[in-house]
Amino acid sequence: MEDTYIEEIVVENLKYKYPLTDKLALNDISFKVKRGEFIGIIGKNSSGKSTLCQALVGLIPHFYKGAYGGKVFVCNMEVLNSRISDIVKKVGLVFQNPFTQITGSKLSVYEEISFGLENLGMPRNEMIERIDYSLKLLDIYKHKDRSPFELSGGQMQRVAVASVISMSPEIIILDEPTSQLDPQGSEEVYKAIEKLSEDGKTVIMVDHKMEKIAKYASKIMLLSEGRIVDFDVPEKVFSKEDLESYGVTPPVYTKICRGLKLKDMKTGLYPVTLEDACSLVVKNNE
Repeated sequence: MEDTYIEEIVVENLKYKYPLTDKLALNDISFKVKRGEFIGIIGKNSSGKSTLCQALVGLIPHFYKGAYGGKVFVCNMEVLNSRISDIVKKVGLVFQNPFTQITGSKLSVYEEISFGLENLGMPRNEMIERIDYSLKLLDIYKHKDRSPFELSGGQMQRVAVASVISMSPEIIILDEPTSQLDPQGSEEVYKAIEKLSEDGKTVIMVDHKMEKIAKYASKIMLLSEGRIVDFDVPEKVFSKEDLESYGVTPPVYTKICRGLKLKDMKTGLYPVTLEDACSLVVKNNE
C-alpha cells in the first residue's frame, strides 16, 4: 500500500463473523471510495450494511469482537492497527437510533453538540463557529436551548447528525439517519450531506428511501448476505432486472419507466430521478 493515493477508503477482502455465530456477516468485501464521493449502501435487513459501517469506523474489530480478516484503510490508516481515538478524528458515524448517539449528559442541544469538541480541547471561538454552522446546516438552530429529549424523534436525529458534523471528520458514515424523519426532514438532511460532499467530505450513507439515495448518491453499493452484488452509478444498479430478488425496490420513477419500456438510448439504462424520467418522456414524444 502506497503512502499517497486518491482513495479515502480502501477495503481489501474484508471478512467478519460475530461471536457465537456460524455465518459470515461480511464475506470477502473489497472496494475503494475516492475523496468527496457520496456512496449509498442498500440491501435488505441483515445484508451487512450496519456491520460494514461499524467496520469502517473501527468498532469492528476493536469493540465488537469476533472473527476478522482482510484489511480496511481509512485516511491512510489501517483500522486494525490504529487506535479508535485516532480513527474517530477522521471518521464520524451517525447511528440509526439517536438515543445511541446523544449522551444525555447535557441540558441543551447546544451543550450536547459541544461535548465532543470539549473533549478535544478545542478553543472556544472555534467551538462556537462549528456548533453554529452544524445547527444552521441541519435547520435546528432555533432549538439550541432546548433539551435534546424534548425534541421529536426527527429533530433528535438531526441533533445527532449535527454533533458529528461539528467534529469536521473527513469521512461521514450515516446508518439510516432518515428512518425517523418525515419527507421534509429527510430532504433537509440529504441536502446538508450533499453540501458536505461538495465541500470535499466523503459520505457513506445507508438508507431504505430509494428515491432519495438515487437522487443524491454518486454511486450505489448493493449488499446481499454480506457480499457486494454491485457497486456502480445509481442508474446501473437500479436498472438490474433481478434487483427485487435482493429485497430492494427501485425508485418509483425507475419502476414507471421500466413498465413503459423507456430507457436511455445511449446507456440502455432506466432513469432514477423525476427530472431524468420527465426528460426521457419528452425525448420519446418529440
